[in-house]
Amino acid sequence: MKKLLTFCVAILASVLSLNAQVKSPDEFLGYELGTHFTPHHQVANYFRQAAAFSPKNIKLIEYGKTNEGRPLMVAIISSSENISRLEQIRLNNLKMTRVEGDNLDLSKQPAIVWLSYNVHGNEANSTETAMKMLYTLASGNNRQANDWLKNTVVVIDPCLNPDGRDRYVNYFNSVVGKQPNSDPTSREHIEPWPGGRPNHYYFDLNRDWAWQTQIESQQRLALYNDWMPQVHVDFHEQGYNEPYYFAPAAEPVHQDITPWQRSFQVVVGKNNAKYFDAEGWQYFTKERFDLLYPSYGDTYPLYNGSIGMTYEQGGIRAGLSVVNNDGDTLTLKDRIAHHFTTGMSTVEVSAINHSKLVTEFKKYFQHEMTNPPGAYKSFIIKPTNLSRQKKLAELLTKNKIEFAYGGDKNGRGYDYDTQKEESFTIGRNDLIVNVQQPRAVLTNVLFEPQTFVSDSNTYDITAWALPYVFGLKAYASKESVKGKFSSLDEVKPVSSEVDKPLAWLFEWGASEDAQLLIDLQRANLKVRQASQPFTVTGKDYPSGTLIVLRVENERINKNVKGKVTDITQAHGKPLQAISSGFVDKGKDFGSDVYPLLKQPKIAIASGNEVSSLAFGEVWFYLEHDLKLTPTVINAQNINNLDINAINTLVLPDGNYGNLFGEGLSNWLNKGGRLILMEDAIEASFEKKGFDIKKKEVVVKKEAKPEPNKQAFKDKDKDNFEYAIPGAIYKVNLDATHPFAYGLGKNYYTLKTDRKIYEPFTKGWNVGQLAEKSLMAGVVGKKVREELKSGLLIGVQDFGKGQVVYIANDPLFRNFWEGGKTLFGNVVFCGY
Repeated sequence: MKKLLTFCVAILASVLSLNAQVKSPDEFLGYELGTHFTPHHQVANYFRQAAAFSPKNIKLIEYGKTNEGRPLMVAIISSSENISRLEQIRLNNLKMTRVEGDNLDLSKQPAIVWLSYNVHGNEANSTETAMKMLYTLASGNNRQANDWLKNTVVVIDPCLNPDGRDRYVNYFNSVVGKQPNSDPTSREHIEPWPGGRPNHYYFDLNRDWAWQTQIESQQRLALYNDWMPQVHVDFHEQGYNEPYYFAPAAEPVHQDITPWQRSFQVVVGKNNAKYFDAEGWQYFTKERFDLLYPSYGDTYPLYNGSIGMTYEQGGIRAGLSVVNNDGDTLTLKDRIAHHFTTGMSTVEVSAINHSKLVTEFKKYFQHEMTNPPGAYKSFIIKPTNLSRQKKLAELLTKNKIEFAYGGDKNGRGYDYDTQKEESFTIGRNDLIVNVQQPRAVLTNVLFEPQTFVSDSNTYDITAWALPYVFGLKAYASKESVKGKFSSLDEVKPVSSEVDKPLAWLFEWGASEDAQLLIDLQRANLKVRQASQPFTVTGKDYPSGTLIVLRVENERINKNVKGKVTDITQAHGKPLQAISSGFVDKGKDFGSDVYPLLKQPKIAIASGNEVSSLAFGEVWFYLEHDLKLTPTVINAQNINNLDINAINTLVLPDGNYGNLFGEGLSNWLNKGGRLILMEDAIEASFEKKGFDIKKKEVVVKKEAKPEPNKQAFKDKDKDNFEYAIPGAIYKVNLDATHPFAYGLGKNYYTLKTDRKIYEPFTKGWNVGQLAEKSLMAGVVGKKVREELKSGLLIGVQDFGKGQVVYIANDPLFRNFWEGGKTLFGNVVFCGY
């Protein structure tokens, strides 16, 4: 009987084993892959069932959640032998990036291939492809794949941007008919604002790899840096009239990208081409998609030792099928087939070359530590704004870049501000970044004062040196300077309390200071701000200092001291109390140089007229950095504002046409503050009460027009003389104006266009360009002439209100920290 029972159990186990296999996407979803778009929760469930049914070949890691609570995950697929020792493989990989990798036995080390899908939500075929890739690699039914997995560990991230993708998928699924309409003018091919490309806060996650401002990037990069793959592919889609693109990339290619990295892109490209040629599929390489800007899904891996590549399938907003300009019908099934082919081809070529990939990966980091790239050996960053210096340290930590503080060695170096060789003295809290470290290439790329650009036809900005981004005094030294201390020597001010204080004083110049102001005002406390510096009880206070007067507030508040104490403690701030308004230097506290600050009630315009990315930057900054809850209105309603509900209106970059009307003017006359950013300024041209004017460019008359020297083959290239893909300019500030608090005489801005304005004859010229304002980046000859002088930041009175003009984006991708100080001043100061 026992033998019979044992036999039956064995038979049952065998049957269950046969049935408990990874289901294909078609079986699991109940429809053929490519006939519907799959919502993210079903994609996540498919990956979970695959991991549950094949634990010997798949390890699923759920590494976080999006803003809207959707899961972020990767599936790691390999042979059962590799999965059984997966942690050792990962640790060996990390050891190769450090000195301890010198004597490492790599004979059994597979190459790690990381495949990232759907960073842009409406490039939606990628996630469908990811499910097919997972099944093909993990099911055991593909003999070639089984062999490849002996030499590779494949990491599949099915969707880097679930919130954006579901925004697109939910829209498409809600409007598609019983049969898809292939006419490109059909509504299923025209997304409503803001579209599915960005994440919840309307950020482009493919520009956020290095900066890690968004929650998806922060969680993903923490995992990525725990694995450090040898190969990384970022799967995208481009316009549906384009064929397929794969590596090798176009120029400009950053000079720190190694010959090996360049050459292996060619190896992969040729392998992809082999399969595309066999099918007669069209493709192109070495065009359009360059390798310069450090925060892409191909460049960031490249600057961290990987073979980083972008693959682009034609298909944005193509839906399930679309007729392109050639009259061909492109289907979702076609798009999946193309991405699937390059994905499998990449795994194949990586498996064949796994030993070389691993060996070169190790060499890459050995070379970084012994012979780091670039002209400079060290970067010294002064704590001219301690808050922004701390945020720089946080960014370096996220990117595993090593740094220290202080030292006993003075020297000479390139002064980022003067652009000359200058002597410097190292203070205890100077942040020192020595390039001789495992992340040497990434360090050099992020700090180099001038990035060499071989071709102006780049896809993105050409300057991003961190001292400019953070607005900090800094030097680049050719000497090897090493810090002595692992942390700041931060002497926090001791609270100074008196029995009956006249006032409490608070610093100003950082996002955390603005948060404190917000909480003070929410507690119904009146807050004043010093518009001039002063000295009291022997201590100097700069312009911008916040002041809470006790008696003034006791008239309307009980227990003022208790409220102030609780708020400052919650923010970790010292309580600085003074007992007399008779100052040592400056104006006494009864002077009108200490005006009351209005509590801003902020609205942001949204809708078809507005750049969704620009809107997202303002929305995210106010909510995330300042912990405010702005009111989001439709741009069509800007003439219907109630001054009692909204006193500050932000118009992000956009095309507002003729929306400026009598209602907006009336609101301004009653005391509203209107903040016009970038192209929003143009809507005010020649409108009554708005005085901004474009700067007239003086064009020299040529005796005889020169003949066109451009070759026909270069007809699609930009005219370099008019190029400005993204360069850093120094803006000269009126240091006495409230918008300059915490910044001083200069502010570094990123300029991405040629627009500049005439200085006001009536109004405040807060920020202007002057000769030699260009600090870094590509700018064509004609544009340099146009940007020699002019207004970029201005303010004019409008009745009881104000109009603020900001010609450049101060919140660029939310990593431009100096700009956040400026924008915070614009929101809170100078009423």
